Amino acid sequence: MLKTANNYEQCPFFEKTFSILGRKWNGLIIDVLLTEGPQRFKDLAIKVQKCSDRVLVERLKELEEAGLVQKTSLEDSCRFCYQLTDRGEDLRSIMRNLHHWSKKWYDIEDC
Repeated sequence: MLKTANNYEQCPFFEKTFSILGRKWNGLIIDVLLTEGPQRFKDLAIKVQKCSDRVLVERLKELEEAGLVQKTSLEDSCRFCYQLTDRGEDLRSIMRNLHHWSKKWYDIEDC
C-alpha cells in the first residue's frame, strides 16, 4: 500500500490481482478448477450455473491472458479442457481462506 501526501494509492500488484480476481465469475471458475481439476467448457458451464456461455468464454480468455488458466486439447479429439497453471494453482491457500472467512461471516440466508 502506498500513501501520498494528499491521497491514498493502491499497490499496483494488489490492484492488478483484484482486477482479475474481483471480476464476476472469475473466483468461481478458479474454485471449480481447484476442487474439480481440469474441465471441459460444458462441464464448467454447468458448475458455474448463472454465468452465460458468452461471459464464461470471456472470463476464460481473461484468465488465460493472466496466466492462471490454460486451454489444452484432449487426446484424439477436437475438444478442449481448461486447467489451472502453476500460477493458478498457487491460489489454493487463498481460496481456502476465502471459504473459511465466508463461512464464518455469512449466514446461509445471505447466499
